[in-house]
Amino acid sequence: MSTMVSLLISIAVLTVLMVCGVPMPMAFGSAVVWIITTLGINSATVCQAGYSSITSYVLLAIPLFTIGGALMSNSRIGSSIVDWFETILGRLRACLIPVSSCAFALFGAVSGSGMAVMSCLTPILFPRMKEKDYPVETVAAVMCCAAPLGLLIPPSVIQIMYAWSANCSVLTCFLSIVTPGLTCTILLCIVGRILALRKRPNLPSAPRQPASQYARSLVRTTGKSLPGLFMPIIVLGGIYSGLMTTTESAATAAVYTLILAVFIFREVKGKHFINFMADAGVTSGVVMCNVFFIMVFSRLLLQEGLPNYILNILLSISDNRWVIMIMINLFMVLLGMLMDDTCACLLVATILAPVVVELGFSPYQFAAIVGVNLGMGCITPPTAPFLYMSSRLTGVPVKDMMKDVLILLATVYLPVLIITVAFPNFSLWLPKLVLGSKFSMF
Repeated sequence: MSTMVSLLISIAVLTVLMVCGVPMPMAFGSAVVWIITTLGINSATVCQAGYSSITSYVLLAIPLFTIGGALMSNSRIGSSIVDWFETILGRLRACLIPVSSCAFALFGAVSGSGMAVMSCLTPILFPRMKEKDYPVETVAAVMCCAAPLGLLIPPSVIQIMYAWSANCSVLTCFLSIVTPGLTCTILLCIVGRILALRKRPNLPSAPRQPASQYARSLVRTTGKSLPGLFMPIIVLGGIYSGLMTTTESAATAAVYTLILAVFIFREVKGKHFINFMADAGVTSGVVMCNVFFIMVFSRLLLQEGLPNYILNILLSISDNRWVIMIMINLFMVLLGMLMDDTCACLLVATILAPVVVELGFSPYQFAAIVGVNLGMGCITPPTAPFLYMSSRLTGVPVKDMMKDVLILLATVYLPVLIITVAFPNFSLWLPKLVLGSKFSMF
């Protein structure tokens, strides 16, 4: 059996197993076993390469950000930040739609995980909106589409994984997704509010207050939310200033939130902290198990020359790099619909990043493209973890929220994806500005 036939069969095996619902590590492990068996590769060498991949210092940031996000989720920090946004935006009708979008974005900057943000903020925001007669299907759709902002607003776990597997700078990857992430946040605020007001034109706004009373209210809510607002400043400031690495910044964030939750707010006891550590351990174990098998699979594909084979196939279809990039994006959308964001990111970064660089695109522009693409994939069936999580937390059936989700996909994520692909400076201007002469496109 030829090498390429064996690789293509392994990809087919992987796809069939994923569609059948087989857990990701087992699906990738089966594909690895097929390649090793058919091509006669030394399994000891492959396992050693997989072990080396999961002992990276950078990956320590994942459990640390998980701990920080869990501590913030289970203290008053979340509700205080929501109150702060509501004070600022309260004069808008249907203000809780932009409040929820901004809160999701800010918490995404802290925890690096969309699922953690949704678990924290949905129980706080949804009852308020339901009580004020917001259309529940629109609210659930907005929360579903706001959750991927955790992938787009740094520090993002997905970008850490991308930078590590594609051998790129984590800081530059973080900077490249800021503009797409903020653009998605602004569009989600606007479109979500329009959808809500079309269904409920009489949604209330906060009553007008005298300037002095509003100032006192703003000062009060700012004071309560200030400890939480310092969190992204500490995390991102430490990384962007060069004072801390990503892992050191994640450790600082975990210690900072621990001090807030245990000693300042006094809401997290010893038993709770043990549970948070256990959850972080489980999350890290799942991620590491996925990383091991995916990196072994990716290494085998790279070793046997699959990226060059893919590039040759794409060039045989068209020699226009923009047409090829469109095809790559369509493939990533399909990949995001089938895989979870971590698995899809690792596979794309190791297999497709070299292809994209060969076409003359920057790997940092591709980091932003991957972030937006996987954000879309997380809310697009059949996998769509955020779609089903939003339905479970709000009690709104998926079929009821699907129309608004599709509208938000078409008016928020798709335009940002097109702009990110078509205009490299849309994602790269900030790395160029911040890093100056230290920035390299490749």
